[in-house]
Amino acid sequence: MTEGTTAAALAFDLGASSGRALIGELLDTDGRRALRVTEIHRFPNGAVQIGRHLHWDVLRLFEEIKQGIRHAFRSGYAPTTLGIDTWGVDFGLLDANGELLGDPYHYRDPQTDGLIEEVAGIVGGREELFRHGGLQLMPFNTIYQLYAMRKARSPKLDAARTLLLTPDLLAYWLTGVKTCEFTMATTTQLLHPKTRQWNDELMQRLGIPRELFLDPIRPGTTIGPLAPAVCEELGVPAISVVAVGTHDTESAVAAVPAQETEFAYLVCGTWSLIGTELAEPSLTPETMEAEFSNEGGVGDTYQLLKNIMGLWILQECKREWDGDGPEMPYERLIAEAEAARPLRSLIDPDDARFYAPGGMNEKVRSYCAETGQPVPQAAGEIARCVLESLALRYRQALEQAERVTGRTFGALHMVGGGIRNRLLCRMTAAAIRRPVLAGPVEASAVGNMLLQLISGGQVRDLAEARSLVAASFPVERYEPSAESGWDEAYRLFKNLRHDRD
Repeated sequence: MTEGTTAAALAFDLGASSGRALIGELLDTDGRRALRVTEIHRFPNGAVQIGRHLHWDVLRLFEEIKQGIRHAFRSGYAPTTLGIDTWGVDFGLLDANGELLGDPYHYRDPQTDGLIEEVAGIVGGREELFRHGGLQLMPFNTIYQLYAMRKARSPKLDAARTLLLTPDLLAYWLTGVKTCEFTMATTTQLLHPKTRQWNDELMQRLGIPRELFLDPIRPGTTIGPLAPAVCEELGVPAISVVAVGTHDTESAVAAVPAQETEFAYLVCGTWSLIGTELAEPSLTPETMEAEFSNEGGVGDTYQLLKNIMGLWILQECKREWDGDGPEMPYERLIAEAEAARPLRSLIDPDDARFYAPGGMNEKVRSYCAETGQPVPQAAGEIARCVLESLALRYRQALEQAERVTGRTFGALHMVGGGIRNRLLCRMTAAAIRRPVLAGPVEASAVGNMLLQLISGGQVRDLAEARSLVAASFPVERYEPSAESGWDEAYRLFKNLRHDRD
């Protein structure tokens, strides 16, 4: 450990496009505590297409995690714990010998297309489905993946003995211990939000084997030490693996440096998750109609949030531009977007056409053409269209959160990698007509570390953890601008969405 370090935690934060290993060092300098974060390993991630299906290369991800552990110790750090957070909903199936049955499906795999209404019909309607699971009805939720496998008579499902969600699977390979962490379990839509137990009735109706599911454990629970074989392979000590808030969204929310008890947040990345923290889930008809989810959080909380397509659309557009010619630096793209004419064309970011990869530039153009708007052509025009549309969608979701909860939010906390896009932060402040407080960037990894420190007793609770974040990382404040046109654009935006929620 470096001088002044009282504890060190190793966090693995795996997103849909990349993964990172970061060291968090808890420093104590003359009684002032702060968290210092250092990235030590980064690796790409993404879907692998095999035939008509999309999968995750989970074995390669596990190898990258092992490399991150080895690199941490070879770099002179001495973490005593590690934690893993990932995207939600996806899983691996283990056979009777505890071995993986095939490559896990990617949540954008088309096998679940059209299944929401079919599943809702089986259980008695969309309202009943929401009451059972408490989640926004999104096609990638685990419930639809399992139903699709059952409908296709998948032999993997018949041979399976245990289902492990992605971070639980990776932790199992490190420790030999099978677990199911609570925050990730709530992303399945199969855990009852009130009882916090698996919904046997729902599984029975859909033909999903109940025996696949382990009882959920609380975030912050120690899973166990690294297995002897892992320690021998990597030449490292048997540090403990902690089940943090293993869903990356919940780890990110744990790192929101809010000092008030009622606050609104936006976790901004490939997906945008906007919401507020509650003590209990909200299962009212208003919550369902507004299409909000109740996801389990850390510290005995629930996160009332809405999934929005996020920067995925722009990432896909950039991938196409980079493939067609010299790679376009992100800074140049944002500069071109800033120079483009404001509020000229808008899209509904959550339109179904933007869900699947491929052809994203043409999808944006066709949406604008179909809705009678000017069709953006240049990269900067398309980027501006996407960013302004996201900002307006954030305004709509924030206002809905206020209506559903009866709360009033004076500002919006933005965290995650998307806040590096300062243009989006400024647009968001202008659109929502209130300040944006941006930071930290590596929120999921920071939250991951905080849960490890809480587990080890170095940090008392979630409130102290957030105070530590506030003392450790800068927060940039964006004030609403005096730009005109946002209110009129918002009216047009809601008309595009037919004000459906």
